[in-house]
Amino acid sequence: MGLDGEWKVERLSGWLPPLLGVRKRSRGSRGQTAIGRLPGVPFDVVGLELRYPGRSFVDVLEPSGDGYAGRATFRGREFARFRMRPLSSARARGSARSLDSRGA
Repeated sequence: MGLDGEWKVERLSGWLPPLLGVRKRSRGSRGQTAIGRLPGVPFDVVGLELRYPGRSFVDVLEPSGDGYAGRATFRGREFARFRMRPLSSARARGSARSLDSRGA
């Protein structure tokens, strides 16, 4: 299973607010976390880690069912857990293509 595509994010526990409307979009080694249609925060995909600017915040992923279980970390310390589930494949392909046009 690869990370390319668009993912719905659901909070499981910890110091995160409810993640209503939060999506992660990724293609290749780049991606972004966005709320609704707002511009997203970029990240680099390194293996099963999503590394945000400054490298202090890192999401650590592991495959789980049809998606991923995630641990949100700050400077290596976990502060929350979340789940990522794929959105429909047609919609995900379109969003991943839009990353190329925005340079994310």
